[in-house]
Amino acid sequence: MSSIVPVPSIVRRRPMRITIIDHHTLFADSLALTLERDGFIVSSVELRDRDASPASVLAAGLRSAGRLVLLEQTLGRAGNGLRLIAPLTASGAAVVLLTESRDRFLWGEAVRQGAQDVLHKTCSLAQLITTARRVRDGLPLMAAEQRATLVVAALADREETRSIRGRLDRLTPGEKEVLGALMRGDQVRDIARARVVVEATVRSQVKSILAKLEMSSQLAAVGAAHRVAWQPPPS
Repeated sequence: MSSIVPVPSIVRRRPMRITIIDHHTLFADSLALTLERDGFIVSSVELRDRDASPASVLAAGLRSAGRLVLLEQTLGRAGNGLRLIAPLTASGAAVVLLTESRDRFLWGEAVRQGAQDVLHKTCSLAQLITTARRVRDGLPLMAAEQRATLVVAALADREETRSIRGRLDRLTPGEKEVLGALMRGDQVRDIARARVVVEATVRSQVKSILAKLEMSSQLAAVGAAHRVAWQPPPS
């Protein structure tokens, strides 16, 4: 009597869902088409609506239920995509941030918020497909050492930002006005003329600004103020 060897049934894996949140329609459509050809189910969050806000974009992203979310950092009217990483991650999605920035502090903040990886927008479609396949197959996207390095950089940047803001708070109202003028590119003589004071007075205020900010030059002081998005008081 011959024995019958059972043939194992083929387990068909359900296609993985991917959500694209990117305000560049051509890029999003091209990426979606490429990913669909590779067997993924892709949906894009519409960002052309004038009323698009972080809340509405997040709600749409959550409704799409993508296991992988390809999230642009700059979302036009909807603001900074970094704000969406944590809630999308909390929903169970693997978030990959797409950015035009190479700032390692920004990359570190994205990872700290929960992003599985950060890709520059000049990366190839092949790299994005590889990323999607690794998420589908349960493989890590970024080495643990690289993640740790980026997070440490982000935390150091946050601490430096707090320190700069604290030093800016020590400026007098007059010094804040002078710093604001320097940020606009005004020269000392122009600031003195606009404030109806002698140049020596403005130079003394600039010296005080540098001392309080612990900076060695006007350029460094202006750069620090821009770094923390400081705004002078309204005149």
